[in-house]
Amino acid sequence: MTSFLHRKKTWLLPLLLLLAQPALAHVIDQDLSKLSRTEIFWAYLCAGFEHILQLGPDYLPLGLDHILFIISLYILEPRLKPVLWQATAFTVAHSITLGLGMYGLIAPPSEVVEPIIALSILFVAIENIITTRLNPWRLLVVFGFGLIHGMGFASVLTGLGLPEKDFFGALISFNVGVELGQVTVILLCWALIGRWAADRPWYRRRVVIPTSVVIGLIAAYWTVERVFFA
Repeated sequence: MTSFLHRKKTWLLPLLLLLAQPALAHVIDQDLSKLSRTEIFWAYLCAGFEHILQLGPDYLPLGLDHILFIISLYILEPRLKPVLWQATAFTVAHSITLGLGMYGLIAPPSEVVEPIIALSILFVAIENIITTRLNPWRLLVVFGFGLIHGMGFASVLTGLGLPEKDFFGALISFNVGVELGQVTVILLCWALIGRWAADRPWYRRRVVIPTSVVIGLIAAYWTVERVFFA
């Protein structure tokens, strides 16, 4: 592990600095009062999808932290069924806190939520390094972290605002958009890696460990940044 980090140090630091750049908020440039319910549904579905995959001015996805979390979940057991179970637990959990946040029942401060999101990524990355198989209890861990990520989604949606005439519909469509973004990430990982490399003897050594180390370092950087420099 030490030799790997030594060989990669020339590009890891610039990568960390690049990925640590803050993402911009989303904006719906339309008068929501003049839109139909269908148009509102589509606008917020697109906003949810863009929160995960839209590129920012630095050409990195705005939802990079959530993408790295999903990738970390996927690579340990790179088949669709296990990751879809985890994604389902994550979806149910973040839907709960997203809804509670938007109805004003919970209002956790972002200076607490954002570091914990970074720590959740670090936790899963470290687990990928130290374990060789997917443990059943990971579903509970993913569910717990999903509750935290949902609070992060709520802060984004609060910034966008929700239309009074279709509050619930916009909330649901944003959540659907987020899920479509996450499923897109899973399918891309499966197509690029899981479909052909899952059963290779070198998969863990060449894919799981290096990817988890890089993701873990990024998450550790984010944690420090969000705790001390936010």
